[in-house]
Amino acid sequence: MNFLFLRKITPQSTPFPWVQLLRKLPLSTFRRFPTSQATRFLFPAAILQRFLPKTQPSAMERYLNTYLRTDIRNSVEHFNVLIDGYCRNGEISRAVELLEGMKTNGPAPDIVTYNTLINGFCKIEDVFTARKLMGEVFLVNLAPNVITYTTLIDAYCKIQCVEDALSMYDEMTEKGLVPDVVTYTCIMNGLCKSGKVEEAKSVFREMEEVGVVPNYFSYATLIDSLFKEGNKAEAFAFQGQMVVRGVGFDVVVYTALMDGLFKAGMPYDAENMFQVLLEESLVPNCITYSVLIGGLCKLGDVNKGELMLQEMEEKCVSPNVIVYASIVDGYTKKGLLDEAMNVMKKMVQRNISPNVFVYGTLIDGYFKAGQQGIALDLFKEMKSVGLEENNFVIDSFVNNFKRSGRMEEANELLKAMMSRGLVPDHVNYTSMMDGFFKVGKELDAFDMAQEMTEKSSGFDIVAYNVLINGLFKRGKYESESFYTGMRELGLVPDSATFNTMINANCKEGNLENALKLLNEMKSYRLKPNSITCNILAQRLCAAGEIEKTMDVLNDMLVFGFHPTPTTHKAVLDASSKSRRADVIFDIHNRLVGMGLELDLSTYNTLISTFCRLGMVKRATLVFKDMIGKGISPDIITYNALIQGYCLSSHLKNAFSVHSQMLTEGVSPNVETYNILLRGLSAASLIKDSAGLVNQMKGRGLVLNADTYDILLSGHGKIGNMKECIKFYCEMITKGFVPKTSTYNVLISCFSKGKKMSEAKELMREMQVRGIPPNSSTYDILICGWYRLSKQPGLSKSLKQSYQAEAKRLFEEMNEKGFIPCENTLAYLSFALAKPGKKVDAQRILNKLYKKKVK
Repeated sequence: MNFLFLRKITPQSTPFPWVQLLRKLPLSTFRRFPTSQATRFLFPAAILQRFLPKTQPSAMERYLNTYLRTDIRNSVEHFNVLIDGYCRNGEISRAVELLEGMKTNGPAPDIVTYNTLINGFCKIEDVFTARKLMGEVFLVNLAPNVITYTTLIDAYCKIQCVEDALSMYDEMTEKGLVPDVVTYTCIMNGLCKSGKVEEAKSVFREMEEVGVVPNYFSYATLIDSLFKEGNKAEAFAFQGQMVVRGVGFDVVVYTALMDGLFKAGMPYDAENMFQVLLEESLVPNCITYSVLIGGLCKLGDVNKGELMLQEMEEKCVSPNVIVYASIVDGYTKKGLLDEAMNVMKKMVQRNISPNVFVYGTLIDGYFKAGQQGIALDLFKEMKSVGLEENNFVIDSFVNNFKRSGRMEEANELLKAMMSRGLVPDHVNYTSMMDGFFKVGKELDAFDMAQEMTEKSSGFDIVAYNVLINGLFKRGKYESESFYTGMRELGLVPDSATFNTMINANCKEGNLENALKLLNEMKSYRLKPNSITCNILAQRLCAAGEIEKTMDVLNDMLVFGFHPTPTTHKAVLDASSKSRRADVIFDIHNRLVGMGLELDLSTYNTLISTFCRLGMVKRATLVFKDMIGKGISPDIITYNALIQGYCLSSHLKNAFSVHSQMLTEGVSPNVETYNILLRGLSAASLIKDSAGLVNQMKGRGLVLNADTYDILLSGHGKIGNMKECIKFYCEMITKGFVPKTSTYNVLISCFSKGKKMSEAKELMREMQVRGIPPNSSTYDILICGWYRLSKQPGLSKSLKQSYQAEAKRLFEEMNEKGFIPCENTLAYLSFALAKPGKKVDAQRILNKLYKKKVK
């Protein structure tokens, strides 16, 4: 055989021995032509096909025509190689021209020619033309082979036409052709992508029954799909079968297993699988790293994800946009938006263009962080680089409007997007429905649901859950009608559906209905989860049905549910209404018997319950038991004990616990100091608070609105006007808005000091700040004005003006539906029990007639 032509196409400075070239060729290259042709044509043609640049199939044609003998140039193999080259390069029309030339001028095309062209059309998803070419095969008296059918089956599966693929499979077997492992694997892949994993498993069994041995790709297809649908047990079973049968694991299988393990919530196993891959001397590719980095970032371990990216680059594996998108998403979900933005900048520096998902993730993140300006700038940037918004980006905007209740703007945006050709998906419509329900625009929500149905966007169970939740808020609880609607739409209720209905019935007090729904939930073979259980437990407890709560919790044990800290707190809150320590202990012990973990959270709940009831001795016993079990108390534990002692007027013990806390190295927080200050205020010892406030500041803690309220109220109670004004001014300067009760203390101080003009000004300030006055506010002011009018030596006109102000306030108080206290009525009676006041007295009595006086 003459290989001199190799020197002519290889640079003279770097001679390339033909043996090395042949070693690099895959065996599949030599299977495509008859063995008899190999000695005169295949080797040189195959080498050219392999090593000439893909972008230059015309160059390959020139070399073949120049350096090959005439008999070889005119062979069908020569044309097949050229047709394959054009197909690989995407020049399908040039490949068709060669076929037409062969049919006219010879040599006659063979089945390899047609298979090559069929494959070319299938790769560009033109299955119609590919099928037409197959019809032509019969016309030229050629017989389609396994490769012909398998190519078309694979193409149909890739475009989600699985029924057509199965028809091709039936036709193939009817013609006596035996499907090979590639054929079966293509069908399995198509079925899995269509969500028909059970049917794919049936194909796998059929393949084994007819004696076709599954390869690693057959297993990888099934394993990946089983993991995706959450069936990890069966996925591992197939993995074990691979090991037993000696089917080698390649990078594809390891990658599928890693992806499945991450999705099954087994991240450590996924990382171990990656280490096994390396130990097997396999080289991870970009997809492998994408799975690993994506899995780590979803778990919140973005730093490790970035380290993997660095390793990937060091090993010369080029990261793609998906890798960077995973890291951006990871940082964004953690609220680290600056870091996420830096990753996107790094992408651009490395000539990897961010896609719409990267922009959408950042836009959504900045919207959620309240930084709308940056979100809008990113949107403009996205548009400027030629990317069009997709449904995910639109949903980010809709959710942003929804959070601030601006549903009209959200609706306008959706209409604008639709006018530009974007079709809203079921997620967009569901978000809009939810938003309209939340702002109380039920009719608009129903219109959106109607439009969603008409546009055939598909009403899924999530959308239906939003709809029934909205209906429940309007007081419609006909669960049977909801089931009927679901059946008509072909939907099956999920856990969220039942949780919504159970919660709604509980809120309405229909506990029997809620329990009935729980039983129906079981009939659908849906396992009640912690949400279902906690909803029922909290509502039953709130209604005082503690025993029924315990019965429900007992039933949940069958489903593997054990009481959570949330359940524990709800049940103890309800049992504490009995104010009996033995009842509380009994319920607590029963919950522990059901599997409640005795951890710090559980002990804190029990201690807090006793302290709230003033049973500090009981709380102290629990505290000692906790220490005995080796559980260290935290800030919540100490705060509960301090509050318990303050409520029971044992301030000395409260401060002792505070000292113990410092000795144990537990740093107090603002709430700790607020509890102690509240204790001093209740004991009228707020004058001793200066040292505590200084200690608080010395620890770097900032006084909050509650701190100022406590200090102001405490000083007001003992008549320390100077300190009241000082803390009030400091509070306002720092941007805190006083509560109604705080204003009442200040108004009372001014009232007692006969400074009613200042008190009146404070009332006006309350209204400006949007702080609503309450009954006590009016009582204080009315009594203050009447007291002022009784001062000796006042002129008649001044006395009348003071009483007129009191009457005006009383009228205003009456209009707002507030009931005056006894002091206010006493002053009013005194003022009206005079000659000439009969009409006023009668009018006021008529207004108060239907009201219950305090």
